[in-house]
Amino acid sequence: MSRDPLILGHVVGDVLDPFARSVSLGVTYKNRLVINGSEFKPSAVVDKPLVQVGGDDLRIFYTLVSSSSSHRLHPGSASNTLRESIGARVFGSDVGDTGREIVCYECPRPASGIHRVVLVLLRQIGRETVFTPEMRHNFSTRRFAMEHYLVPVAATYYNCQREAGTGGRRFIRDDRC
Repeated sequence: MSRDPLILGHVVGDVLDPFARSVSLGVTYKNRLVINGSEFKPSAVVDKPLVQVGGDDLRIFYTLVSSSSSHRLHPGSASNTLRESIGARVFGSDVGDTGREIVCYECPRPASGIHRVVLVLLRQIGRETVFTPEMRHNFSTRRFAMEHYLVPVAATYYNCQREAGTGGRRFIRDDRC
């Protein structure tokens, strides 16, 4: 069995096809680094995250997509749906402070259950090649990447539930990655 936290957390499969990680990605909310499977309350992710991308080739441009979805409950369950919605920034030219934000940041606000927030770094084929998605709801990271010829190079995820929320399904947290 794979020990890859993106596979264990169903990011690979639900949101992305298998991919080769080739760039480091660091996402920090209020000085707290996102580690795959970590838990954040909505109050901790109100502000945009600080994003750090590894590599020193300034000719490469990236798009960062953040999407959230409800976790699957049980195989075969009627409530076993995955509805991805774009919840944060999609950069259209350069990740970081110089990036062009094409969808404004909106922090996750789960009313019930646990929401998984996935941040995917996608390599662009060139500058100014990514455009604003038509809508936030029914967003598909996989489809968005295909439409804009984007290649996944890094990803991370965290779980978010309402401030007073407890319990629910939890995914394995692996601090070694």
